[in-house]
Amino acid sequence: MKKTTYLFLTFIFALFISACSSEEKIENDFIFAEYKMGDEILLKSINGGEKTLIRTQNGFIVKGEENKILMFDFFGTFCTPCQEEAPHLTNLWQKNKENFTIIGLSHFENVSDQAVKDFAIKYGAYYFLSNSKENDRIVAQALKDINYQNMEQLPFKVVLKNGIYQDLTDFWNKDSKNYVKYYLGKISIQTMQEDIARIINESKK
Repeated sequence: MKKTTYLFLTFIFALFISACSSEEKIENDFIFAEYKMGDEILLKSINGGEKTLIRTQNGFIVKGEENKILMFDFFGTFCTPCQEEAPHLTNLWQKNKENFTIIGLSHFENVSDQAVKDFAIKYGAYYFLSNSKENDRIVAQALKDINYQNMEQLPFKVVLKNGIYQDLTDFWNKDSKNYVKYYLGKISIQTMQEDIARIINESKK
């Protein structure tokens, strides 16, 4: 019994130090205007460039990059785990960019584009970072799509291929053989790389 209690408390502590929440958190069931199939959302990156998201039946693709794996990274400039993993996400994107793209969506905060740009420069986040007013709506839609029922915390990621949310390794329950539809908190880049490789291989079958 004591061992079970200890393991539970250890898990909770690990989750606490590896994820950020906010007093501004949005309840999962808050009312928002859902996207309709075919809707296009233009996003501009504070690092330069723009991408257009297209709403699929139950997900998103990037116009002109329909065959790529798409990762949404919900982050905050204030979030320590987000800061720590930013350079590793840059490396992950650069290593896999022929088949993979990352769109970082600032969330839980209302900051200027310059603040997000400062975050990118300071922490080496050189992938696509959006500070759009659409971000919260995209986040809300993604959470609804995967039926996420728990408290929102950052960083939080979902991965799509061909507009479909992908199965991801349950990093916090490695003994489980079940997959989940999200990464919660600071996740090992090796775990993400392994999942990307698996998704690429499965798409070739």
